[in-house]
Amino acid sequence: MSRGGDDVNADDANAHEDGAPVGRRIVLGVAALGAAGIVTGRTVQDHLARWLAPIQNADPTGLTGLLPLGATFRYYSVTGSVPTKDASDYTLEIGGLVDHPTTLTLADLQQMPQTTLVRDFQCVTGWRVPEVHWTGVRLADLLETAGPTPEAKAISFGSFDGAYTESLTLEQALRSDVLVALQMLGKPVTHDHGGPVRMYVAPMYGYKSTKWLSSIEVTDQVVPGYWETQGNYDVDGWIGESNGRDDEPVG
Repeated sequence: MSRGGDDVNADDANAHEDGAPVGRRIVLGVAALGAAGIVTGRTVQDHLARWLAPIQNADPTGLTGLLPLGATFRYYSVTGSVPTKDASDYTLEIGGLVDHPTTLTLADLQQMPQTTLVRDFQCVTGWRVPEVHWTGVRLADLLETAGPTPEAKAISFGSFDGAYTESLTLEQALRSDVLVALQMLGKPVTHDHGGPVRMYVAPMYGYKSTKWLSSIEVTDQVVPGYWETQGNYDVDGWIGESNGRDDEPVG
């Protein structure tokens, strides 16, 4: 199974060099760096996690995935690079089966009522970051403003990386713990974490939380996302109820 996690796009991803071989020397060297992370603490582990992302995704042995990176996010993307956007050029398109299609800027989203959640982020591959602070606009509030038509059954999300997609049923999208997130860890969502705007779907694995969010389309059926079609992940990514990786469901 391909790697996933926050932070793929949003949880999972290929590396910056698809299919690049990882030799025994690299793996052993990385293992030594991992040991250094144990000794010197989380700062080294955090930098190591960022540096390792391309190697982990290309590693046929899986050994780099066992390194002690601690309770920290990993960087993943399904493309070689992602453009950077900020308040000057970011827009979020909301359309499809809605009465009021709209385009929102970052400033528009910031002026809307904000919801804060403190929840774990769980990657489908097993790592978890506990008690992450997330702040943003409830997806349910955006959908209420857009006005889904009677034919609406699901939501499809697009990313400005140009490749990643995800989906939720309309019922899932209306949950109070599904956010269009503007802040993470007490500050604006950074580019590496999928900013300036990303999804956070609290009760599901990270691959459902689309990074670099660019579009929300209301559809008449669920459209399987990137990793459902490329990596055989479950369309319903409930933590503890899909992929057989956790014992504690999040409801």
